[in-house]
Amino acid sequence: MKIVICGISGFVGSALKRFYEERGDEVIALSIRSGSSVENVTQKLEGVDVLINLAGANILGRWTKSYKELLRQSRLETTDILIKALSSCENPPYTLLNASAVGVYDADHQHDEFSTHFGNDFLSQLVQEWEHAAFCAQSELTRVCAMRFGVVYANGGGAMAKMLPPFKMGLGGKMGDGFQMISWIHLDDLVRATAFLIDHHEIKGVVNLTSPEPISNLEQTKAMGRILHRPTFFDLPAWVVKLAFGEGSIVMLDSKEVYPRVLQDNGFEFRYPTFDSAMEEIAHAQG
Repeated sequence: MKIVICGISGFVGSALKRFYEERGDEVIALSIRSGSSVENVTQKLEGVDVLINLAGANILGRWTKSYKELLRQSRLETTDILIKALSSCENPPYTLLNASAVGVYDADHQHDEFSTHFGNDFLSQLVQEWEHAAFCAQSELTRVCAMRFGVVYANGGGAMAKMLPPFKMGLGGKMGDGFQMISWIHLDDLVRATAFLIDHHEIKGVVNLTSPEPISNLEQTKAMGRILHRPTFFDLPAWVVKLAFGEGSIVMLDSKEVYPRVLQDNGFEFRYPTFDSAMEEIAHAQG
Protein backbone atom coordinates (compact mmCIF):
# COMPACT_ATOMS: atom_id res chain seq x y z
CA MET A 1 0.00 0.00 0.00
CA LYS A 2 0.90 3.66 -0.32
CA ILE A 3 0.48 5.31 3.07
CA VAL A 4 0.86 9.05 3.68
CA ILE A 5 1.58 10.10 7.26
CA CYS A 6 1.17 13.69 8.37
CA GLY A 7 3.14 14.18 11.59
CA ILE A 8 5.63 11.41 10.87
CA SER A 9 8.50 12.82 12.96
CA GLY A 10 6.74 12.39 16.30
CA PHE A 11 6.81 9.48 18.75
CA VAL A 12 3.79 7.72 17.21
CA GLY A 13 4.51 8.75 13.61
CA SER A 14 8.05 7.35 13.60
CA ALA A 15 6.78 4.05 15.04
CA LEU A 16 4.13 3.83 12.31
CA LYS A 17 6.75 4.54 9.66
CA ARG A 18 8.95 1.69 10.91
CA PHE A 19 6.04 -0.74 11.13
CA TYR A 20 4.61 -0.12 7.67
CA GLU A 21 7.98 0.00 5.93
CA GLU A 22 8.99 -3.28 7.57
CA ARG A 23 5.86 -4.97 6.25
CA GLY A 24 6.60 -3.67 2.75
CA ASP A 25 4.35 -0.65 2.37
CA GLU A 26 5.46 2.61 0.81
CA VAL A 27 5.38 5.34 3.43
CA ILE A 28 5.29 9.00 2.36
CA ALA A 29 5.88 11.87 4.79
CA LEU A 30 3.60 14.88 4.44
CA SER A 31 4.46 18.13 6.18
CA ILE A 32 1.85 20.89 6.25
CA ARG A 33 2.82 24.36 7.39
CA SER A 34 0.99 27.64 7.45
CA GLY A 35 0.74 28.67 3.84
CA SER A 36 0.96 25.15 2.39
CA SER A 37 -0.99 25.09 -0.86
CA VAL A 38 -3.95 22.77 -1.27
CA GLU A 39 -2.74 21.96 -4.79
CA ASN A 40 0.60 20.61 -3.57
CA VAL A 41 -1.07 18.52 -0.86
CA THR A 42 -3.57 17.19 -3.41
CA GLN A 43 -0.71 15.95 -5.57
CA LYS A 44 0.74 14.07 -2.60
CA LEU A 45 -2.60 12.40 -1.82
CA GLU A 46 -3.69 11.50 -5.35
CA GLY A 47 -3.86 7.73 -5.75
CA VAL A 48 -2.72 7.00 -2.18
CA ASP A 49 -4.39 4.16 -0.26
CA VAL A 50 -4.31 5.51 3.30
CA LEU A 51 -3.82 8.91 4.96
CA ILE A 52 -2.87 8.99 8.64
CA ASN A 53 -3.08 12.44 10.20
CA LEU A 54 -1.20 12.84 13.49
CA ALA A 55 -0.36 16.54 13.17
CA GLY A 56 -0.70 18.60 16.33
CA ALA A 57 1.42 20.29 19.00
CA ASN A 58 2.00 18.37 22.25
CA ILE A 59 -1.05 18.71 24.50
CA LEU A 60 1.13 18.38 27.62
CA GLY A 61 2.24 21.87 28.53
CA ARG A 62 1.23 25.11 30.20
CA TRP A 63 -1.85 26.34 28.35
CA THR A 64 -1.11 30.01 27.94
CA LYS A 65 -3.28 31.93 25.50
CA SER A 66 -0.61 31.61 22.80
CA TYR A 67 -0.08 27.88 23.46
CA LYS A 68 -3.81 27.24 23.22
CA GLU A 69 -3.79 28.95 19.85
CA LEU A 70 -0.89 26.75 18.76
CA LEU A 71 -2.78 23.63 19.88
CA ARG A 72 -5.80 24.73 17.86
CA GLN A 73 -3.94 25.93 14.77
CA SER A 74 -1.69 22.88 14.55
CA ARG A 75 -4.74 20.60 14.48
CA LEU A 76 -7.58 22.50 12.84
CA GLU A 77 -5.71 24.40 10.11
CA THR A 78 -3.72 21.32 9.12
CA THR A 79 -6.83 19.16 8.98
CA ASP A 80 -8.70 21.81 7.00
CA ILE A 81 -5.99 21.81 4.31
CA LEU A 82 -6.07 18.00 4.21
CA ILE A 83 -9.85 17.93 3.80
CA LYS A 84 -9.75 20.48 0.97
CA ALA A 85 -7.02 18.46 -0.73
CA LEU A 86 -8.97 15.21 -0.36
CA SER A 87 -12.02 16.78 -1.96
CA SER A 88 -9.85 17.82 -4.93
CA CYS A 89 -8.46 14.30 -5.52
CA GLU A 90 -9.85 12.23 -8.37
CA ASN A 91 -8.66 9.11 -6.56
CA PRO A 92 -8.46 10.02 -2.88
CA PRO A 93 -7.23 7.65 -0.15
CA TYR A 94 -9.92 5.12 0.73
CA THR A 95 -9.11 5.49 4.44
CA LEU A 96 -8.36 8.53 6.62
CA LEU A 97 -7.17 7.70 10.12
CA ASN A 98 -7.24 10.94 12.09
CA ALA A 99 -5.68 11.25 15.52
CA SER A 100 -7.92 12.31 18.37
CA ALA A 101 -7.88 12.00 22.16
CA VAL A 102 -9.78 10.58 25.13
CA GLY A 103 -9.62 14.13 26.48
CA VAL A 104 -12.99 14.62 24.79
CA TYR A 105 -14.69 12.65 27.61
CA ASP A 106 -15.72 13.94 31.03
CA ALA A 107 -14.17 12.79 34.31
CA ASP A 108 -17.39 11.50 35.88
CA HIS A 109 -18.44 8.52 33.75
CA GLN A 110 -17.15 5.34 32.16
CA HIS A 111 -16.91 5.69 28.39
CA ASP A 112 -16.95 3.64 25.24
CA GLU A 113 -17.35 5.02 21.71
CA PHE A 114 -21.08 5.50 22.22
CA SER A 115 -20.69 7.77 25.24
CA THR A 116 -21.98 11.31 24.85
CA HIS A 117 -20.67 12.52 28.21
CA PHE A 118 -18.12 15.04 27.00
CA GLY A 119 -15.97 17.35 29.10
CA ASN A 120 -16.72 21.04 29.54
CA ASP A 121 -13.19 22.36 29.03
CA PHE A 122 -10.79 23.60 26.38
CA LEU A 123 -9.38 20.16 25.54
CA SER A 124 -12.77 18.51 25.05
CA GLN A 125 -13.96 21.38 22.86
CA LEU A 126 -10.78 21.22 20.78
CA VAL A 127 -11.12 17.47 20.24
CA GLN A 128 -14.77 17.85 19.20
CA GLU A 129 -13.85 20.56 16.67
CA TRP A 130 -10.94 18.47 15.38
CA GLU A 131 -13.12 15.40 14.86
CA HIS A 132 -15.84 17.44 13.19
CA ALA A 133 -13.26 18.79 10.74
CA ALA A 134 -11.94 15.28 10.01
CA PHE A 135 -15.38 13.79 9.44
CA CYS A 136 -15.97 16.33 6.68
CA ALA A 137 -13.78 14.02 4.58
CA GLN A 138 -16.25 11.12 4.90
CA SER A 139 -17.59 10.24 1.44
CA GLU A 140 -18.38 7.31 -0.81
CA LEU A 141 -14.68 7.21 -1.72
CA THR A 142 -13.12 7.81 1.71
CA ARG A 143 -14.04 6.48 5.14
CA VAL A 144 -12.87 8.26 8.27
CA CYS A 145 -11.85 6.87 11.66
CA ALA A 146 -11.19 9.26 14.54
CA MET A 147 -8.67 7.46 16.74
CA ARG A 148 -9.12 8.63 20.32
CA PHE A 149 -5.70 7.91 21.82
CA GLY A 150 -5.18 7.23 25.49
CA VAL A 151 -1.80 7.96 27.07
CA VAL A 152 0.75 6.15 24.89
CA TYR A 153 3.40 4.13 26.75
CA ALA A 154 6.56 2.57 25.31
CA ASN A 155 10.29 2.46 25.88
CA GLY A 156 12.24 5.38 24.47
CA GLY A 157 9.74 8.20 24.27
CA GLY A 158 6.33 9.65 25.00
CA ALA A 159 4.93 9.85 28.53
CA MET A 160 7.11 7.02 29.82
CA ALA A 161 10.29 8.94 28.96
CA LYS A 162 9.17 11.59 31.49
CA MET A 163 7.90 9.11 34.09
CA LEU A 164 10.75 6.58 34.24
CA PRO A 165 13.74 8.71 35.37
CA PRO A 166 12.26 9.83 38.72
CA PHE A 167 10.87 6.35 39.40
CA LYS A 168 14.26 4.75 38.67
CA MET A 169 15.86 7.14 41.14
CA GLY A 170 13.31 6.16 43.77
CA LEU A 171 11.57 9.52 43.53
CA GLY A 172 8.29 8.28 42.05
CA GLY A 173 4.88 8.70 43.61
CA LYS A 174 1.24 9.26 42.90
CA MET A 175 -0.05 12.49 41.37
CA GLY A 176 -2.79 14.37 43.19
CA ASP A 177 -5.00 12.01 45.20
CA GLY A 178 -4.11 9.14 42.85
CA PHE A 179 -7.74 8.16 42.30
CA GLN A 180 -7.92 9.56 38.76
CA MET A 181 -8.30 6.82 36.14
CA ILE A 182 -5.75 6.66 33.33
CA SER A 183 -6.74 5.28 29.95
CA TRP A 184 -3.57 4.23 28.21
CA ILE A 185 -2.23 2.03 25.39
CA HIS A 186 1.12 0.42 24.63
CA LEU A 187 2.67 1.87 21.48
CA ASP A 188 2.91 -1.60 19.94
CA ASP A 189 -0.85 -2.12 20.33
CA LEU A 190 -1.57 1.35 18.96
CA VAL A 191 0.47 0.67 15.82
CA ARG A 192 -1.16 -2.75 15.34
CA ALA A 193 -4.59 -1.17 15.88
CA THR A 194 -4.03 1.26 13.00
CA ALA A 195 -3.25 -1.69 10.71
CA PHE A 196 -6.38 -3.44 12.03
CA LEU A 197 -8.49 -0.39 11.14
CA ILE A 198 -6.96 -0.20 7.66
CA ASP A 199 -7.76 -3.87 7.05
CA HIS A 200 -11.31 -3.72 8.43
CA HIS A 201 -13.12 -1.50 5.95
CA GLU A 202 -16.42 -1.88 7.79
CA ILE A 203 -15.15 0.17 10.76
CA LYS A 204 -15.64 3.91 10.59
CA GLY A 205 -16.35 6.76 12.97
CA VAL A 206 -14.94 7.06 16.49
CA VAL A 207 -12.56 4.35 17.74
CA ASN A 208 -11.00 4.39 21.21
CA LEU A 209 -7.33 3.37 21.07
CA THR A 210 -6.95 2.46 24.71
CA SER A 211 -6.17 -0.76 26.55
CA PRO A 212 -9.18 -2.73 27.86
CA GLU A 213 -8.00 -2.16 31.44
CA PRO A 214 -7.66 1.48 32.51
CA ILE A 215 -5.86 1.93 35.81
CA SER A 216 -5.87 4.46 38.62
CA ASN A 217 -2.83 6.67 39.04
CA LEU A 218 -2.28 5.12 42.49
CA GLU A 219 -2.34 1.54 41.15
CA GLN A 220 -0.09 2.54 38.26
CA THR A 221 2.38 4.07 40.72
CA LYS A 222 2.41 0.89 42.82
CA ALA A 223 2.92 -1.26 39.70
CA MET A 224 5.87 0.84 38.52
CA GLY A 225 7.49 0.65 41.95
CA ARG A 226 6.98 -3.11 42.13
CA ILE A 227 8.30 -3.85 38.63
CA LEU A 228 11.23 -1.41 38.88
CA HIS A 229 11.97 -2.45 42.51
CA ARG A 230 11.88 1.14 43.72
CA PRO A 231 10.03 2.98 46.51
CA THR A 232 7.15 5.27 45.53
CA PHE A 233 6.85 7.71 48.42
CA PHE A 234 7.41 11.02 46.61
CA ASP A 235 3.84 12.04 45.90
CA LEU A 236 3.19 15.11 43.75
CA PRO A 237 0.37 17.17 45.27
CA ALA A 238 -2.30 18.48 42.92
CA TRP A 239 -1.44 22.10 43.77
CA VAL A 240 2.14 21.59 42.54
CA VAL A 241 0.91 20.19 39.23
CA LYS A 242 -1.55 23.09 38.88
CA LEU A 243 1.19 25.59 39.70
CA ALA A 244 3.44 24.13 37.00
CA PHE A 245 0.86 23.56 34.26
CA GLY A 246 -2.07 25.82 35.09
CA GLU A 247 -5.19 24.88 33.13
CA GLY A 248 -3.16 22.22 31.30
CA SER A 249 -2.91 20.24 34.55
CA ILE A 250 -6.26 18.60 33.73
CA VAL A 251 -4.36 16.30 31.35
CA MET A 252 -2.65 14.74 34.40
CA LEU A 253 -5.26 15.20 37.13
CA ASP A 254 -8.60 14.55 35.41
CA SER A 255 -9.97 11.02 35.44
CA LYS A 256 -10.54 9.31 32.06
CA GLU A 257 -12.04 5.82 32.23
CA VAL A 258 -12.33 4.72 28.61
CA TYR A 259 -12.87 1.31 26.99
CA PRO A 260 -12.06 0.16 23.41
CA ARG A 261 -15.44 -1.40 22.59
CA VAL A 262 -15.18 -1.04 18.80
CA LEU A 263 -11.76 -2.72 18.60
CA GLN A 264 -12.80 -5.55 20.89
CA ASP A 265 -16.20 -6.12 19.24
CA ASN A 266 -14.40 -6.49 15.91
CA GLY A 267 -11.89 -9.02 17.23
CA PHE A 268 -8.73 -6.99 17.88
CA GLU A 269 -6.42 -8.71 20.37
CA PHE A 270 -4.19 -6.64 22.62
CA ARG A 271 -0.66 -7.81 23.28
CA TYR A 272 -0.52 -5.64 26.39
CA PRO A 273 -4.04 -5.52 27.86
CA THR A 274 -2.88 -4.76 31.42
CA PHE A 275 -0.55 -2.06 32.69
CA ASP A 276 1.60 -4.72 34.39
CA SER A 277 2.16 -6.51 31.07
CA ALA A 278 3.05 -3.23 29.35
CA MET A 279 5.36 -2.11 32.16
CA GLU A 280 7.14 -5.48 32.26
CA GLU A 281 7.90 -5.12 28.52
CA ILE A 282 9.09 -1.52 28.91
CA ALA A 283 11.31 -2.38 31.88
CA HIS A 284 12.78 -5.36 30.00
CA ALA A 285 13.47 -3.17 26.96
CA GLN A 286 15.24 -0.69 29.22
CA GLY A 287 17.56 -3.47 30.41
